[in-house]
Amino acid sequence: MDKHLIEDIKHISLSLFHKNFFSVYHGSISARIGPSSFIINSADTILDEVTTESLVKLDCQKRDYRWSLATTDAHIHELIYKTIPNAKYVSYTMPPYATAFSLKHGKVSPQDYYGKKVLGEVLVYDPKNIEDWIERAPYEIHQFFQKSDTHLLLIKGFGVICYDRDIIEMAKKISILENSCRLLALSANL
Repeated sequence: MDKHLIEDIKHISLSLFHKNFFSVYHGSISARIGPSSFIINSADTILDEVTTESLVKLDCQKRDYRWSLATTDAHIHELIYKTIPNAKYVSYTMPPYATAFSLKHGKVSPQDYYGKKVLGEVLVYDPKNIEDWIERAPYEIHQFFQKSDTHLLLIKGFGVICYDRDIIEMAKKISILENSCRLLALSANL
């Protein structure tokens, strides 16, 4: 595996963990390494300690034992990589303010400068029946991205799926969304 790529994943993963966007054993981060392959954290990875050993290389055209080692979000990442050619990195995070905001609102209308300038209005995707959401998620998420020009999806009560060609840009979008939701929550109490 490319050492530079792994260092980028380690750095961003640690940063997202410190901001409480990942929790222990919760969340995922991946990178495309070929036309039909990607690396993703394993199911037992603590995302503040990503190492080469905690990443699993998966081939979209070959289901082998490694798929059972990967995080359960691997199928979401797989369909994004299969259907969105410019997706180089994908993450699933659960930023607390954005996720909490999604429970009570159908969209995020940022009032801060960076939220308005970078994100604009962010719709909240409602998965409806949460009982079978994990089975439906890969298909519904990739369909949303195919029909939309956004690289970020806030899912009610689930969190944020984001992809980009640049890992820093991906993390920046998540951080801006979280900050906008935090500011909206804080300003509601003023």
